[in-house]
Amino acid sequence: MTTVFIISAPSGSGKSTLVSRLLQRDPQLVFSVSFTTRPPRGVELEGKDYHYISREEFEKRLLNDEFLEHAEVFGNYYGTHRNILDKARSQGKDLVLDIDVQGARQLKDRLPDAVSIFILAPSRRELEERLRSRSEDSQEVIERRLRDAAEEIRQYRQYDYIVINRQVETSVDTLAAIVRAERARRSRMENEIRPILETFETYKMRP
Repeated sequence: MTTVFIISAPSGSGKSTLVSRLLQRDPQLVFSVSFTTRPPRGVELEGKDYHYISREEFEKRLLNDEFLEHAEVFGNYYGTHRNILDKARSQGKDLVLDIDVQGARQLKDRLPDAVSIFILAPSRRELEERLRSRSEDSQEVIERRLRDAAEEIRQYRQYDYIVINRQVETSVDTLAAIVRAERARRSRMENEIRPILETFETYKMRP
């Protein structure tokens, strides 16, 4: 059985670092590489960070219902292709998705059993400092990201778990613990429980 883990966070919260560390720790996790219409940034690579396609191609795939979820953010499309879930299931692995609040809501509608996790910076001030330290965005973009962060954070109640990212290793530990706990759910353990029960049912008391 494959469990889908949805991880969302305002830009600058450290989500990408946490997800990367989590994947390094757990080989039974597969990362979903999203499709996007925005161009690559910096050292981003095709197939590793995103699948980069044209707006026309994305909209064509939308019409073919190829995406589990999609969103338009800052004028660019982002989406999760259905094939990645099929691939994870065929490998017997769990799937990690790095998607925004809008996409997370869509995915939970389609996959109610998906596990959703929201990552927060400790404060607005800390989030702003992290955004500025990246040296990637203009003042206008930073201010827009902070406004968007406030709106995203207000949606926290739609998530199953909240991780406040004060310290990277501690936050990764928390994510790993969530993954382990979800794997111990009864619904995932049925195939292992039945053989144990059978050993009791076939056991005959000796005189």
